[in-house]
Amino acid sequence: MSARQTKQREVILQLLRATNIHPSADEIYQQVRGKILNISKGTVYRNLKVLQGMGLVSGLDFEGISVRRFDANQDIHYHFKCEICGRVFDINIPALIEEKLAQHIVLNTGHKVLHHHFEFHGICYACKESTVIQVDETSQNMR
Repeated sequence: MSARQTKQREVILQLLRATNIHPSADEIYQQVRGKILNISKGTVYRNLKVLQGMGLVSGLDFEGISVRRFDANQDIHYHFKCEICGRVFDINIPALIEEKLAQHIVLNTGHKVLHHHFEFHGICYACKESTVIQVDETSQNMR
């Protein structure tokens, strides 16, 4: 998909490339509005859709989060969602397990895997340190 690179689109893309917090469209709108005063929410939403169509941005839907988040990191990577604060973090480790699972599915079912989604849920380091919930790391159970 070929689309003209507008000032609004460039500002949105730069904002997403400069962060790893996976903001929602409303959060992006608030930040972009600081640089482009007369931008509307509709313009932000339309440009996010165009950037997704161009393959420059991903829309992320996480279990337990009702608002779509956006990510400009198009490399294969995992995400970790904190069940306490709701923040989403990039986990930059090799995606070998996921690739092997996809290959296993192809070899054993004959299906063609187009994409897959793999995410981790738990308690982030900051929440783990500041909460009274104790995590038994050896059994991975909360008590």
